[in-house]
Amino acid sequence: MKIIVAPDSFKETLTAQQVANAIKTGLQKVWHDANIVTCPMADGGEGTVQSLIDATGGRLVTKIVEDPLGRKVEASFGILGDHQTAVIEMASASGIHHVPDALKDPKITSSYGTGQLIQGALDLGIKKLIIGIGGSATNDGGAGMFQALGGSLVDIDGNELKRGGINLQQLSAINMSGLDPRLNDVTIRVACDVDNPLTGSNGASAIYGPQKGATAADIKKLDGALHHYAQVIERDLGHHVDEVQGAGAAGGLGAAFLAFFPASLEKGGGIVSDVTGLEAYIEHADLVITGEGGINHQTQHGKTPVHVARLAKKYHLPVIAICGSIGEGYESVYHEGIDAVFSSLSNIVTFDDLKGVSHEYLEQTAENIARLWKLGENNK
Repeated sequence: MKIIVAPDSFKETLTAQQVANAIKTGLQKVWHDANIVTCPMADGGEGTVQSLIDATGGRLVTKIVEDPLGRKVEASFGILGDHQTAVIEMASASGIHHVPDALKDPKITSSYGTGQLIQGALDLGIKKLIIGIGGSATNDGGAGMFQALGGSLVDIDGNELKRGGINLQQLSAINMSGLDPRLNDVTIRVACDVDNPLTGSNGASAIYGPQKGATAADIKKLDGALHHYAQVIERDLGHHVDEVQGAGAAGGLGAAFLAFFPASLEKGGGIVSDVTGLEAYIEHADLVITGEGGINHQTQHGKTPVHVARLAKKYHLPVIAICGSIGEGYESVYHEGIDAVFSSLSNIVTFDDLKGVSHEYLEQTAENIARLWKLGENNK
């Protein structure tokens, strides 16, 4: 029997590889001779770098960059086992977790540090970039990233714009001549699992601005600034980015990748499965087990368990998901290829305590699943 174990991480508890290892250990208590293949997964968000490092035998690189407020901070990216591909989570440098609630202000936050991480990868001779763009603290349309890589955004007097999304309303011209030329030789895949346009009622400012500290008045100004930014991009570069699905991701960072670089916006799960070779593992399997920390009504929208399940259903395979918590609307995943959902929690514990017992709970759950499966086979 061949079993593929392809889970996401359990956020702030276990990495995807640790989850996979725990499930494998539990299964082996029943299926002693089974071929159990672990394939750590992610959806392009938090944990993607670690999952792909684990899956490919890569390494982590740490660099001092600027956080969203311009302060020095340590941020990391991954170099995969092929030594040609770097994986960057923009949140590592420009994430909302860097900004205390009292200092949240998307009018002034910048994606400059993300550009510095990209530059760090280029310095190592990287030829392929995978960039996850969730969890940002910014609303600057990727302007800071562009400037960090040598691009120029100037006002009517020819002065370089100061950082922050609000300053895009002063943009007069875009100059690409100073952009790092190494970017022309790099393939960039952007993991983007939202379809928000850059501006408007469903755009970056309106939908994500409030969680980044924007008031109603701020949202109106920021949305206007991004709209002006899009108009200048179209005039100077010929790219229409305002209404493109995904352009509003990460405070408009999606728009910057479309406007300034040879990049594609793709579903994160698809990128990760390509890198890990998941489909090749699944093709000749008998059972697929996936999971993540919580399964609820949002899981159906491109989260790892559903992506894995859809791939497995191409080969008509049964799919079981293991999670920590089962939330409202979890039943929706049954329409997306998952056949059964199991929670690994066996009793009520605090989150702090859970960190110490998650591995054990996952082992127990996997063992019980295997016993149930074996019982069904014996009764055929």
